[in-house]
Amino acid sequence: MTLSSLPAKQKDETKRGMPCSTLLNQFVTVCFVSLTLQSLQLGFAKKWTSVSLRPRTSTCCTCQERSTLEPKKKRDRESRGEKHRSVTEDKSLISRSRISQQDSLPPLVGALKASAEKNAASFHFPGHNRGRAAPSSLTQLIGFRPFIHDLPELPELDNLFSPEGPILEAQMQAAKLFGSSETWFLVGGTTCGIQAAIMATCSPGEHIVLPRNSHISAISAMVLSGAIPKYIMPGYDCKWDIAGGVTPSQVGKAIKELEMDGKKPAAVFITSPTYHGICSNLSEISQLCHAYGIPVIVDEAHGAHLGFHPQMPRSALKQGADVVVQSTHKVLCSLTQSSMLHMSGNIVDRDRICRCLQTLQSTSPSYLLLASLDAARAQLGENPGTVFNKALELAIEASTLIKKIPGISVLELASFNEFPAIDPLRLTLGFWSLGLSGYEADDILDRDHGVISELVGTQSITFAINLGTCREHNQRLVSGLKKLPTSSSHSKTTEKRVESREHAPFNDICISLNPRDAFFANKRRVSIRESLGKVCGELICPYPPGIPVMIPGEIITERALNYLLDVRRKGAVVTGASDSHLSSIVICDV
Repeated sequence: MTLSSLPAKQKDETKRGMPCSTLLNQFVTVCFVSLTLQSLQLGFAKKWTSVSLRPRTSTCCTCQERSTLEPKKKRDRESRGEKHRSVTEDKSLISRSRISQQDSLPPLVGALKASAEKNAASFHFPGHNRGRAAPSSLTQLIGFRPFIHDLPELPELDNLFSPEGPILEAQMQAAKLFGSSETWFLVGGTTCGIQAAIMATCSPGEHIVLPRNSHISAISAMVLSGAIPKYIMPGYDCKWDIAGGVTPSQVGKAIKELEMDGKKPAAVFITSPTYHGICSNLSEISQLCHAYGIPVIVDEAHGAHLGFHPQMPRSALKQGADVVVQSTHKVLCSLTQSSMLHMSGNIVDRDRICRCLQTLQSTSPSYLLLASLDAARAQLGENPGTVFNKALELAIEASTLIKKIPGISVLELASFNEFPAIDPLRLTLGFWSLGLSGYEADDILDRDHGVISELVGTQSITFAINLGTCREHNQRLVSGLKKLPTSSSHSKTTEKRVESREHAPFNDICISLNPRDAFFANKRRVSIRESLGKVCGELICPYPPGIPVMIPGEIITERALNYLLDVRRKGAVVTGASDSHLSSIVICDV
């Protein structure tokens, strides 16, 4: 630093005859503050660098400059009065405050910030080179900052598959907050975590007990692992056309049925809460399974927030689950596609989980996704007992107002009274009394009121309340719902629809091939009617909610076909079918 680099105000004061001792005092103070920040920044980066192949010449240079300045600073301090000493100490406090703010960042967020702020000559991926070549069409939308922080696995940023620095620290802090023995960050969503959990517990030919309304990721996990399903038929409410959870007695029955055939399940897989917020009694299920030495895997994609308020149901980890996979990006605030896998106890081999995650996850993980997990954990950890106060208040307020609207039903625990709880932040509404399907009501709310829901079904719509929900949006939802009766001219079509749906579409399944064998079997295409009684060769699934109606290896039934045609006609998007019009279906050629 030179005199010419001082602020203009100081140069002007010098011209006016400012005392040299005062000017020198400020000059030395500025130098010292600047060098201290540089030194600490370098030290912060070095802290997280286990192996560095890059020379850090600036560190040596900084030390020399600092050693030259220290004696000078000491002599000046001795020669100045208490007033000047006070000024220096104030500046030192300001400097420490700034450093403290940097150190207070979550570990991976702080490491990413420090790395992005380096004045680096970058000869590494990605090709946009820290935003220098970012596509203009996207920078107009989101700006340059995401690109600046979109960095690869640099030494100071740690390695997802062998963490020793900020990723390890971030995962350890997440484990402490959520109450697990170990936590892994996921960049492939909860889908990746469920696949890893099932692969880590089930070998080819071993059985897994799971509800038939499990997410599509559980089915793909059985293809990958070679596990054989032992399905439990979940609770089902025909009026709502909604499947619930599973009970401890159902789990016990499935285990005993396998025992009678001389088999023992390698794992029990439970979805809790469901998309609609219905929670199973995981405490009793865990106790039952552990008595047999069977690990419990919980798909808690919709429940990362559970247990962080007295009015919320307990989390799966608090109820004894061994492996829990959460979509941190759903109710919590990480970026979409980022999730966490938690392990508790010692029934499951943690090294096998590591190997499975390394097999399934990208070798080029997004540090924006990883840092968002760290940030979401820190956000939740600031006030874990009260952070959801406002969201719960808004959820209760909305539910109370909506119950007063004629013709609209609110899903409550009474419809699934064999289960202990429903997530209070999940608001599911039915419209059959207005003669409207869920799809019709959703179209009206979106088109006329700008209200966008989370999940649409044949009879209902589900709205997700979260930390970002505001009262104005609540009021717009209630206002739009009040106007729905004037948009409806039907009266009895819905009643007929309710009567015709007496069972879940997958209640009468018959398995001919396990999912893995069916996946690799030879296939051929036949007309939809010709497919009746044949072995399904593709996974067909209305989305959302992502629960398959037909799974490879199952016999195609008339009920399942009619259900698919019905929901497609009403507006559902049907995924997995190679013929999107459902005029034909791929079957296994067996």
